[in-house]
Amino acid sequence: MKKLLLVVVLFVLVILFFSFDGQTFLTLDYLKSSHLQFTRWYELHPWLVTGVFFLFYIAITALSLPGAALLTLAAGAWFGLGVGLVLVSFASSIGATLAFLVARYLARDHVQQRFARQLQALNAGIEQEGALYLLTLRLVPLIPFFIINMLMGLTRMPVRTFYGVSQLGMLPGTLVYVNAGTQLGKVQSTAEILSPALIGSLVVLALFPWLAKAIVNYWKRRQVYHGWSKPKQFERNLIVIGAGAAGLVSSYIAAAVKAKVTLIEAHKMGGDCLNYGCVPSKALIKSANVAHQVARAQQWGIMASGQVDFKAVMQRLAQVIKAIEPHDSMERYTELGVEVVQGRATLTDPWTVEVSLPDGSTCRLTARSIILATGASPVIPKIKGIEKSGYVTSETLWERLAQYEQIPSEIVIMGGGAIGCELAQALQRLGAKVTLIVRAERLIRRDDEEISLLVQQHLEREGVRVLTQCEWLACEQGAMNTVVLQQQEQILTLPYELLIFALGREPRLKGLGLERLGIEPDSPLAVDDYLATRYPHIYVAGDVVGEMQFTHVAAHHAWYAAVNSLFGIVRRFKVDRRVIPRVMFTDPEVAQVGLNEQMAQQQGITYEVSRFDLAELDRAITEGLRDGFIKVLTVPQSDKILGVTIVGTHAGELLAEYTLAMKQGIGLNKLLGTIHPYPTWGEANKYAAGVWKKAHAPRFLLKVITYFHQWRRG
Repeated sequence: MKKLLLVVVLFVLVILFFSFDGQTFLTLDYLKSSHLQFTRWYELHPWLVTGVFFLFYIAITALSLPGAALLTLAAGAWFGLGVGLVLVSFASSIGATLAFLVARYLARDHVQQRFARQLQALNAGIEQEGALYLLTLRLVPLIPFFIINMLMGLTRMPVRTFYGVSQLGMLPGTLVYVNAGTQLGKVQSTAEILSPALIGSLVVLALFPWLAKAIVNYWKRRQVYHGWSKPKQFERNLIVIGAGAAGLVSSYIAAAVKAKVTLIEAHKMGGDCLNYGCVPSKALIKSANVAHQVARAQQWGIMASGQVDFKAVMQRLAQVIKAIEPHDSMERYTELGVEVVQGRATLTDPWTVEVSLPDGSTCRLTARSIILATGASPVIPKIKGIEKSGYVTSETLWERLAQYEQIPSEIVIMGGGAIGCELAQALQRLGAKVTLIVRAERLIRRDDEEISLLVQQHLEREGVRVLTQCEWLACEQGAMNTVVLQQQEQILTLPYELLIFALGREPRLKGLGLERLGIEPDSPLAVDDYLATRYPHIYVAGDVVGEMQFTHVAAHHAWYAAVNSLFGIVRRFKVDRRVIPRVMFTDPEVAQVGLNEQMAQQQGITYEVSRFDLAELDRAITEGLRDGFIKVLTVPQSDKILGVTIVGTHAGELLAEYTLAMKQGIGLNKLLGTIHPYPTWGEANKYAAGVWKKAHAPRFLLKVITYFHQWRRG
């Protein structure tokens, strides 16, 4: 109501202005004809005339009415250059700020919420460079200032920044007009005031802040390299350190565009994903899922006994890794044109890498650009007795499991993220007794609470013991190793045969010689939007960046790091982080892209929810896998997708259609209009779109159609 009242007041003021022919007082002819009369008034009542003019100018600017340019001329004619410049400078800035505040009050929240995702880049730019953007617009008087006032009001620019920059930025143009007003008799039209030469001068003036910024940035870059001697020639275009997903893709791209590239790997080609992460864990999950299905075979009318040969399970896991190894092998990448060096890399200066080779010798390599793709390592908590606890992480788990003839009877896993949940369920299904310990109040905290509870219920239904809100006190050794926990006021002692830490991963930066370059390896590595470090030619990609540590994100980073490092002198590309899918491979799977409800609420983004339960899907009914749902978040009153969460069988596969839709700007209407084969899991996506469509059916049109059919029936 307050906003509506303000709109009414503003509308009435504008109507009154035009009803009383206010625009006739703001013409050049009237200004010239009344010049002598106003001069006399000013001589008789200087303070009154000055005050009225000042307030009138503020009102005209605040209401975005035409005539500010003529009032600026009048200021020069009536008050002279000095007083006129001061009056107009402050009145125009105050009026502009009032218009800015009105636009902000009436529409900013709605615009920011409705177009939240589209405005992310703009908001980031305003936060970092907003003052420069506004100053440039103010200095070039080609865009009407009232448009700038209102549009800036819809952004998150601070009010004081807007006022201060407006006061400074409008000063040159104001000076030109006020000065012209002192020679009012010679002015035939406002258009002749801004000559092409003058506009060109103002454009140059507007570009000056950007030029100054570029010079400062150039100087900063020079300072970064101060004390280092840059080679006159380079042996290669690019050195990539780390042969995981990010390193492999980076080196592949470089070789594909005929750059000379060297890939250095200290341990195993393929990195964590092939050797310790995605590949072995998904192979284990598959065996566990088969065991689980066999155990429930009677549900499908099949009689079976599902005894687990754990040794054979681990042998199959090793075979899976071996089958994929050639894709990431040294031989394959050598054939692709990549020079592959086995050894441990250390940076001796910003362009030189010293490699410790397996035979004990070293070699030095130089390159114009370097990409750090060294991945991440498991987080190990500081707990009393941990050194003798015999714990394993995702990197050492598989080697330990391969030593067992039978699966360990008592397994304790610390960590309630995706890795912890996946391992807990898989190992429980293979015959272990698993306890999953979480410090937080629930599992997978990034997800909506209902999904956390659903996953926990499935784990507990299968026998996994889930303990939340636990503090880890100590690891104790004896006839049976134990861990000591505190859960609220209760002290718990849990025996274990195998202890697994799944507490996340931290960037692997130590041992690279970064200290020599003034980069602290114990703290997160600062990178810009192009994935460059403080040294513009040294880039990072993959888990070492420290955000969304997935293989597909590492490959995504790799393209930007490779292209920017090789062609950055021509053009650089900012990393696109808008549409990144993620999947947790529990049963049921949890797949997400974009925002979930928790994220939207935290960011203050309004949304609508369309939900389809998989229990209603024919394919799910035929397979007896009816648990789960699809939840789509959309912009209110729009089919534009903000985010999707899918819980259920094949959730990761179903998510691909939504990921494509979000990336290409496709809404639910077009998904609904796309033919999906029957009976498939993919139909669920169409039905979810149908839920949205039903909620947004045109009610009035349906009533009209109802009457039409009644009329047709006679």
